Amino acid sequence: MRFDDRFLEELKSRLRPSDVVGKTVKLRRQGREYAGLSPFTKEKSPSFFVNDEKGFYHCFSSGKHGDIISFLQETERLTFAEAVERLAAEAGMSLPEVDPRAAREEQKRASLGDWMELAAAWFESELRRPVGQAARAYLEKRGLPESEWSRFRIGFASNNRTGLKDYLVAKGAKPGDLVDAGVLISPEDGGAPYDRFRDRIIFPITDSRGKVVSFGGRAMDPAARAKYLNGPETSLFHKGRVLYGLFEARKILHAGQSGGDKPAMVVVEGYMDVIACQRAGIPAVAAMGTALTEEQMEALWRLHPEPTLCFDGDKAGQRAAHRAIDRALPLLKPGRSFRFSMPVGGKDPDDVLREQGAAALRAQLADTKPFVEALFERERDLEPFDTPEQRTNLKVRLRTLAATIADKDLAHAYKEELLDRLDEMRAARRVKADASDAGRALSRARWDNAPRRGGKTRLEGATAEGRQAAAVLHQAPKPFSAALLVAALRDPKVVDDRIEVLMNQGFGDQRLDAIAHELVNLRMEADHVEAEMLRGRLASAGYDDATLAALERSAAHVKALNVAHSAAQSPEEAVRALWSQAFDLLLRLIALERAVDDAKTDLADDSDFQTLLRLKTERDAVKRLIDSGGWTDPGLVAQVLH
Repeated sequence: MRFDDRFLEELKSRLRPSDVVGKTVKLRRQGREYAGLSPFTKEKSPSFFVNDEKGFYHCFSSGKHGDIISFLQETERLTFAEAVERLAAEAGMSLPEVDPRAAREEQKRASLGDWMELAAAWFESELRRPVGQAARAYLEKRGLPESEWSRFRIGFASNNRTGLKDYLVAKGAKPGDLVDAGVLISPEDGGAPYDRFRDRIIFPITDSRGKVVSFGGRAMDPAARAKYLNGPETSLFHKGRVLYGLFEARKILHAGQSGGDKPAMVVVEGYMDVIACQRAGIPAVAAMGTALTEEQMEALWRLHPEPTLCFDGDKAGQRAAHRAIDRALPLLKPGRSFRFSMPVGGKDPDDVLREQGAAALRAQLADTKPFVEALFERERDLEPFDTPEQRTNLKVRLRTLAATIADKDLAHAYKEELLDRLDEMRAARRVKADASDAGRALSRARWDNAPRRGGKTRLEGATAEGRQAAAVLHQAPKPFSAALLVAALRDPKVVDDRIEVLMNQGFGDQRLDAIAHELVNLRMEADHVEAEMLRGRLASAGYDDATLAALERSAAHVKALNVAHSAAQSPEEAVRALWSQAFDLLLRLIALERAVDDAKTDLADDSDFQTLLRLKTERDAVKRLIDSGGWTDPGLVAQVLH
């Protein structure tokens, strides 16, 4: 007999699990749950729990988990239909009329399920036979030891066209049934069916009760047309409903909840990522090669109010994250949402576990952002934020997206939150612009108060700040920055392509930026600027020969630019290209140094050690390139800049 979901939900709502289970197991109330000795194993301390609110039982000693129907199936060896009939009698519910066709389909599904279990066992045995040697080596290389294979029922399909078919037919299976189950392919020309999975590592896909309903296969041949292959839609397997790893993830989740901790349910992209997370004690699942569906989201929310979505950092992973946002948005409710975790350095969970260990993986997946933040960042990054039209367009999109949430209260809260973030973004933009203007004004004030010959200043009544700026000019500047400035003084045209950047950024050294300001002003005032004209401008601005000589001494440490300028055969274009390349590298170093400082500040709040480590590594690589002279190589510079 086939029972629809409405009938089963009504049945479960009429019976308390503690009443049904209490007829077999002596239960004692503990907080919101009931505890007792396991009916599945012999034990002295209770490890069996029943939760009436959530409608399930969980046995920690055996790992068994389920509802009142599966409890009767497990303890009294009843079929699903027999268990439902017994419970319906207790609940006073009439059974639906028998549909002969539905009964035949149910019987066939049960038969197909038996063949799937046999197929899984055969794949497991093939992995351990000589034919599975390469597959075993691959799994070991991926950091998955043999001791874990049985836990996840990993197997192998050899390159034999009818290996599985021959085995199951010998056990009594009909090829047509195996085609219906998805493990055989029936050729369109009417030929004999053959194995769907060949020369692949096999990952059994189970339903919520742990029953095998399909398989996924990872090709051993790097040139295979499909790296991963899932079974087709069948009466047992529906890709949009099933989540790979759900049965095992649910056990991990409930074990953590009982222990006082509440691990987050995580959604990742691949079989190996699920396995890596579960080995680290993280309840993780994956969709079947498709975007996360509404049915899968509902299944996740039944287990956790805010699962974490962790997709790969590549374009495909970003598209998957964006599709999940769009599908989930109308379904959001208070206590029902998602969080997002972004891979660090492009590493997926399997990489992190293998290279850094379980603790690092748990830390990475615990670093999440809320749904509203992920939504805002996606929309913010769609286009620039420079014009009134672009800013208005972003506001309209945010309001429209918030309105798609079915829960009106939450929709209103989202609209307010998204628009608040927009206001903060506008305010930050204004602050940045004001700071830039103030910085330029402050630099001009310092430059105007810089020392002239004889110790006098350009302006009468120099401020203390001006005197301080004059003093630091006599300290040794950074050699690389000094060399770039000296090169620009010798050939002012080198700055033409970077004049606006130089005006706003400088050389990352306040002791040099005053001179750079004079250079930029003169270059913008005159169509033709010679080195002697610039020297005269600097002299009138108060930069004496001693100051410029100090610059020359610092710049002498960077030989490449000096040699290029002194060599008569060096074309002007080549020298200017070298200067632009060096200047871009300097800007990259300045940006990284600022980012490192910011990350150090964030570290106290977010423990974002991985980000700090990555930024330091990039900064040190740029420093080494500069110090070693490798910055003259366009190829090496391109690697760093891109």
